[in-house]
Amino acid sequence: MTAFPDGWTTRRPTLDDLPAILDLMRASDVAAAGEAETGEDDVKAALTSPHVDPARDCWLAYAPDGRLGGWAYIDNENGGDSEFVEVYVHPDGGEPSRVPLLDLVLRRVAERATERGFATVTAKAGALPTETAYIAAIEGAGFHFVKRYARMRVSLADVTPQPLPAGVTIRLVRPDDDEDMRLFHRIYDTGFRDAHDYQPRDYEAWRDYVAGLSAVAWDEWFVAEVDGVPAGVLMSSNQVLEHNEGWVKNLAVLREFRRRGVGGALLRHAFTVYAGKGRTQAGLGVDLTSPTRAANVYRAAGMSAIYEADIFEQQVTAV
Repeated sequence: MTAFPDGWTTRRPTLDDLPAILDLMRASDVAAAGEAETGEDDVKAALTSPHVDPARDCWLAYAPDGRLGGWAYIDNENGGDSEFVEVYVHPDGGEPSRVPLLDLVLRRVAERATERGFATVTAKAGALPTETAYIAAIEGAGFHFVKRYARMRVSLADVTPQPLPAGVTIRLVRPDDDEDMRLFHRIYDTGFRDAHDYQPRDYEAWRDYVAGLSAVAWDEWFVAEVDGVPAGVLMSSNQVLEHNEGWVKNLAVLREFRRRGVGGALLRHAFTVYAGKGRTQAGLGVDLTSPTRAANVYRAAGMSAIYEADIFEQQVTAV
């Protein structure tokens, strides 16, 4: 276990710390990628997850001068045997806390495995290729590279409504209709089942997650149908609204309706709606190794990668 340098202290976070944590994460974003992308909902989700206890699974690290230098937490969407390890340090003086925080989180991953009855769990971590210090730290802690994601973006300057493929219609989800929300969740959940890193949440847990979002633009949640049969969904998010950017949080198409233009139609429809609200660009994240080859759909819609991020993992034995 790597000790913190002299004068550094740690404590557990609460929701009252959200603004300070958000400032730290955005400073880290800018240092790594040139712009701040972390949103308030991202921090709130980390502090309110039903499968993570901030009083046991999260840490704040303070430099000797009292400034917040680092923040670490475990992300687990469904309580399963896959734990995502997150460690952020402030680019101005936070580096000494990186390895000690990483050690704390990994030790806690092993303890959680025992508490939840797993002999081993998969720990994952992500880093941009430019984050060489963090990559060195996670590789030194036993992680190995497994795949790469891309952050994609497109300008909405010349977006105009496009005709839909034959038989395809797109409508808004009906948020006050429980049956329609269950339909949306079923398509989303089923469509992502063949994604490598997907952690399923049952309907009730998913509704709790949606209810916990700081804001939901229901006029940016769409259901696509093919000849009247529900086939795909698109869920938007406000996480980069401060950059005047529309964000595609999730896009899923049922396997039997793939390669029929449904995903592209949903994407272009969302772009049109974003542009109608004055957004200047649209973005999303995609697994470049996805068996659905989703990145090809996004490229065909004019999107391109603005940066890429690598995913690392290791097996952690319960203690």
